[in-house]
Amino acid sequence: MKGMMLALCSVLLVSLAQLVLRLAMLDFPPLSELLSVQHWKALLLLAMGLGAYALSMLCWMLALRLLPLNRLYPLLSLSYVLVWLAAIYLPMLGEAFRWSSFAGVVLIVFGLLMISLPRRR
Repeated sequence: MKGMMLALCSVLLVSLAQLVLRLAMLDFPPLSELLSVQHWKALLLLAMGLGAYALSMLCWMLALRLLPLNRLYPLLSLSYVLVWLAAIYLPMLGEAFRWSSFAGVVLIVFGLLMISLPRRR
């Protein structure tokens, strides 16, 4: 149970990292202006996104100590679904809904269920 919680924490953190990095890149300055005081918000978001990635990796490594990779790895596909949903519903990201993307998300969820559900004997 602890390994699964760590894996889910990793998935949530990597999803958060993707969203925060997207926000950072929306206002990211050219390299020549990078250290300017007026761009502190973009740099802070960048640092937060990278920090979330680092924490995600730590949770993932701890989960790998407790559970086999073939049980954990399918959970990573949840991050695609979470990021897609958040990108659609959070207005500050400005992402548009597309039916083809929705179909892809449905296929990911179906595949995850096929891999994760216990088999009948």
